[in-house]
Amino acid sequence: MQSEYAQRREQFMAKIGKGTAVFRSAPMAVMHNDVEYNFRQDSDFFYLTGFNEPSAVAVLAPHHQDHRFILFVQPKDLEKETWTGYRVGVDAAKEQFAADAVYSIDELSEKLPQYLEKADRIYYHLGRDKAFNETILKHWQRLLAIYPKKGIGPTAIEDPAPLLHPMRQIKSTIELERMRKAADIAAEAHNRARAFAQPGRFEYEVQAEIEHTFRLRGAMGPAYPSIVASGANACVLHYTENTRQMQDGELLLIDAGCAYDYYNSDITRTFPVGGAFTSEQQAIYEIVLEAQLQAIAHVHPGNPYNQVHDTAVRVIVQGLLDLGLLCGDMDEIIKDEKYKPFYMHRTGHWLGLDVHDVGVYQHGETPHTLEPGQVLTVEPGIYISPYIKPAEGQPEIDPRWHGIGVRIEDDVLVTSTGHEILTAAVPKRVDEIQRSLRS
Repeated sequence: MQSEYAQRREQFMAKIGKGTAVFRSAPMAVMHNDVEYNFRQDSDFFYLTGFNEPSAVAVLAPHHQDHRFILFVQPKDLEKETWTGYRVGVDAAKEQFAADAVYSIDELSEKLPQYLEKADRIYYHLGRDKAFNETILKHWQRLLAIYPKKGIGPTAIEDPAPLLHPMRQIKSTIELERMRKAADIAAEAHNRARAFAQPGRFEYEVQAEIEHTFRLRGAMGPAYPSIVASGANACVLHYTENTRQMQDGELLLIDAGCAYDYYNSDITRTFPVGGAFTSEQQAIYEIVLEAQLQAIAHVHPGNPYNQVHDTAVRVIVQGLLDLGLLCGDMDEIIKDEKYKPFYMHRTGHWLGLDVHDVGVYQHGETPHTLEPGQVLTVEPGIYISPYIKPAEGQPEIDPRWHGIGVRIEDDVLVTSTGHEILTAAVPKRVDEIQRSLRS
């Protein structure tokens, strides 16, 4: 794997030319008082280094005569490691991570300037670490002050994202292996949850089955807080309380994925807790399913990204028109967004090291074009909250539809000839779902 990190660094350094890039590791996040969450490395930092410790800085200086890849890390400290876990340390980091130079993080202020002083610009993302932002700005301001005397040095700070993030969007063979593994584990968890869910059980019991499967199969854990939403809870997009007792005759929406070696999956399925859809539930479900199937069909290299969403919207609007839940001209409804009380989110997002992965969706007014190696979610939905307020001029909703929330989501890889559904192992057709619930 180190050869892949090295290849990424070389590709990125070719883009920055005579610049120097500085990346800060993620901070430790506090859960409460002095109890911290498990550490999770910043995705850009991890993508370029594979280094998984806090309090670290990576520097890429392609113009430097001796050192092109430099790491600043925590030194070995037996007393601190006894409390908070082992550290790689300075000496081992150089060997394990193929750095040209490794220093203690305590030497940053002393050593960093030599990698900045001959750069034509500094590539650094001004993020949430205000103290480190100030460190970079002070170094830059000092070098700007002496620029008139030397005629060399960084005259600008530039965000590395526009150069780095397009690289992250195109997944390598190794990355896709990890994403397939994350998808397989999440698919197993969803199938286990569907078999486990019964009237009378609580949402958190289903959540426990899902997350047990994640860890049992070697995943790092959930990729995001698991959504296990029964009944009208499914109409709350990011419902995570998971405390309600499930009732016979209602739907259960599960949106859950796992992280495997830093790469994520993201799956949503909706099914009837009691084993069979009501006629209203099935009508809504089949609209969402058809919207998803048609949207996925447009995942093809060369197609504009927004075609996926636009296709899903048209299917959903036509379905709601057919059921009498909307009225009027389809194009006018879409233009005026009168469908949004039922479908208020986009049809997907990029997926990778981050669940909502990096990458733009359009360039000004021009939609981004799909390319082989990109992975996106396709996740249309319809949500008929008991508190729904129809758009102006639209019909009132008969209470028999209230509380129905349906979303179906898959992870889809853009291939050279079309697409591959990474999460296809979880049933989603009505007959498949009902047959699996009866078995």
